[in-house]
Amino acid sequence: MLTDAIGQVFEPCHAAPRIVSLVPSLTELLIDMGLAKNIVGRTAFCIHPREFLQNLPKVGGTKDVDLDKLRSLRPSHVVVNVDENRIEQVNEIRTFVPHVIVTHPMQPDDNLELFRLFGGVFEVQHRAEELSLQFQSALRTARAETQLLPQENVVYCIWKDPWMTVGPNTYISTILRAVGWHTLPESAEARYPTIEFNEAWLPRVHRVFLSSEPYRFCNKHLQEASGLPSLAGKMIQLIDGEMVSWYGSRAAAGLRYLASLRTGAMGNHELRSF
Repeated sequence: MLTDAIGQVFEPCHAAPRIVSLVPSLTELLIDMGLAKNIVGRTAFCIHPREFLQNLPKVGGTKDVDLDKLRSLRPSHVVVNVDENRIEQVNEIRTFVPHVIVTHPMQPDDNLELFRLFGGVFEVQHRAEELSLQFQSALRTARAETQLLPQENVVYCIWKDPWMTVGPNTYISTILRAVGWHTLPESAEARYPTIEFNEAWLPRVHRVFLSSEPYRFCNKHLQEASGLPSLAGKMIQLIDGEMVSWYGSRAAAGLRYLASLRTGAMGNHELRSF
């Protein structure tokens, strides 16, 4: 069966689908699966690959979809995500779109089910199989290259004012774990908890990542973070958020990126606070 993240069962789409993607990484995946001609709308944050998207209609953001614009595109399928899109809007979309596919990857291996689902629904199974093989190869290689390195505890910052990080059961946390980086805090009620940099677990942290998305951390934030007394002596560095958080066809490249960063094969911006 072709089942999405909330248990909805889908049939193969024998007619040409009209797809609107409300998830940036899944827009990229759909295009990489050969479905560019079937995508009729996207969000303003769906920016890759640019050459295919520059003239494609936008329907607002991931959290504030313009429902009138979406309705005017007459989609047969809308692709959404539990973390990216608001359930209130998804429920409204259900009232006028026949098929709303809900995704929620929680760990690297969930990409395989994502490929299978899209491949089956949109009848591009051959491309789904190719992406699955590429991903499995990248995951095996990343684990092999990093398995002998010492495990490290990290904080992965996604926002500032307030500072926010990722919980242990998020996709970001689990893909970092694949190369031996364990995110702190180890338990949190929120999937994306706020932190004050005075927590009791901070002495156990080896490294702090400042992600390029959703908040665009840059060099000035490296300087700011290095001045926090609780981060004294810890490595603080910028990291490409798309390579870490974008599941789908980006996942294989993301694993290669993380393995290179972990082994020191890739240069990166960093500061060590004293």
